[in-house]
Amino acid sequence: MNNHPGTAPKKHPPKQLWRLFTSTFTLSAFTFGGGYVIIPLMRKKFVEQLHWLEEEEMLDLTAIAQATPGALAVNAAILIGYRVAGIIGAMVTVLGTVLPPLLILSVISVFYDFFRNSYLVNLILKGMAAGVVAVIFDVVVNMGSDVLRKKELLPILVMAAAFLASVVFSVNVVAIIIAS
Repeated sequence: MNNHPGTAPKKHPPKQLWRLFTSTFTLSAFTFGGGYVIIPLMRKKFVEQLHWLEEEEMLDLTAIAQATPGALAVNAAILIGYRVAGIIGAMVTVLGTVLPPLLILSVISVFYDFFRNSYLVNLILKGMAAGVVAVIFDVVVNMGSDVLRKKELLPILVMAAAFLASVVFSVNVVAIIIAS
């Protein structure tokens, strides 16, 4: 924040903060499968639809969110909110991201026995798991193609080494992230 005489702190209209909240709330409420699923949806919302971030910024924020302790979706929301509207934006996006799972888990805990023994709920969860695989595959293809398109040797080598370490040598993902 600039504290020079004659300059006012940057204001963020309530409409923009409301849009941040509703965007992250909706993404969080209707996304199943964790951070790797919500990231491409955040990209679509904040880069392609709202034009609040550039593609490169989204990739950078995703990398930072992955390297930061905590839930990937929450970390990404904090970074996006901060980038768009500062500290207030970060607080708004955190609330929008954590509120849906909190509410859903609260309801599920009340009806735990029903959900645990429901054949229909188990089928729905299996179907959602298949959808998660498709979304993660989409993330890998989109982000991987962005790296390949730049034709820079180091990122391509890091990506290939990370893939081999994970798939062929079963190296823990945390070790791969630290090494990368």
